[in-house]
Amino acid sequence: MRELVYFVAVSLDGRISGPDDDFSAFPVTGDHIDWIFREYADTVPAVGLEAAGLQADRSRFSTVVMGWNTYAAGFQHGVRDPYPHLEQVVFTRRHVDEDVPPGIRLVADDPVAEVRRLKKEDGTAIWLCGGGRLAGVLAEEVDRMVLKVNPVVLGAGVPLFDGGYAPRFQRLTASRTFETGVVVNEYARVR
Repeated sequence: MRELVYFVAVSLDGRISGPDDDFSAFPVTGDHIDWIFREYADTVPAVGLEAAGLQADRSRFSTVVMGWNTYAAGFQHGVRDPYPHLEQVVFTRRHVDEDVPPGIRLVADDPVAEVRRLKKEDGTAIWLCGGGRLAGVLAEEVDRMVLKVNPVVLGAGVPLFDGGYAPRFQRLTASRTFETGVVVNEYARVR
């Protein structure tokens, strides 16, 4: 069975973006980015892969799931097909009739049921890209988390998990510190 992995950048105060989906406070250069290119190239948008002269090999992920706001974050840069190297599933109830590229599948149904269905398919892991509201809905389905903890306090913005109080214990499986001050912590869900 495939795993659902929440691989996401987060601030010290647990925000995956600032207000209005502002990601500008997170550093986009440095040794942690080099690590992402080496170890998690599947999570780099096609425009970034092309600029870096890299190719994704689907060794980590073959599917990405995200909410509409996460998907739409690239629109201001002309990006409407961010991860053509992956199966792309966008959960939305308000935008189901949007005109999207052929590689994007809009799903208005229950995200939990859809992720459970995806987990039964062949392939490598499923990447939960964001956002916080979708992560809150899928919290019980998250098998692993890879948190790129950035050395910044945002004070407001989208939380890592936007949902009700429901403690879920995680076991730290790896931690890596970078010169940029970013710390990548990997967790496995305690069953």
